[in-house]
Amino acid sequence: MARTRLSDTGMPLDSWDAVDMTLAEIGEHERAVEAIEAQMQADIADRKLAAEIAASPHQQRIVELGALINRFVDEHRDEMDGKKTKVLTFGSTGYRKSTKVLLPRAQGKIREIIASLKARGMTDCIVVPAEKIDKDALKKYPANEIMGVGANLHAEDIFWYEVDRERLAQKQ
Repeated sequence: MARTRLSDTGMPLDSWDAVDMTLAEIGEHERAVEAIEAQMQADIADRKLAAEIAASPHQQRIVELGALINRFVDEHRDEMDGKKTKVLTFGSTGYRKSTKVLLPRAQGKIREIIASLKARGMTDCIVVPAEKIDKDALKKYPANEIMGVGANLHAEDIFWYEVDRERLAQKQ
């Protein structure tokens, strides 16, 4: 336990034996607190496990239903009239653009990109102390600058859906 500094709150101790016995009592109380906290953590872990077990069938069904929606939307994308989002009664679905920065795997190429980032003043894209490239920071730059340092961009439409909870609550 850490050292503790206290204010004077009681009868003064009159011997080293009294100090020793007081330390023993403090130790017993600390052990009691630790036991209570350990039981609390065990109870929390048990409740988390029970919640995971209870939620598992629902989570699995959500994944299955999401896959069914994804397959249907993929097959009927031409019915979205060129729009990326389809608003329905109980939610929305569609595609949104997701752009990823792609970096080469070769360490030599990474070092070249880091040098190029430094030369262009794009040091906010370099993670230190172990110089690595921060893809999120690099993605904020214009595409021509990203490609100019030797990285690439990969854009794709990522499927999504969202349940309209307010509308669903009105249904019930």
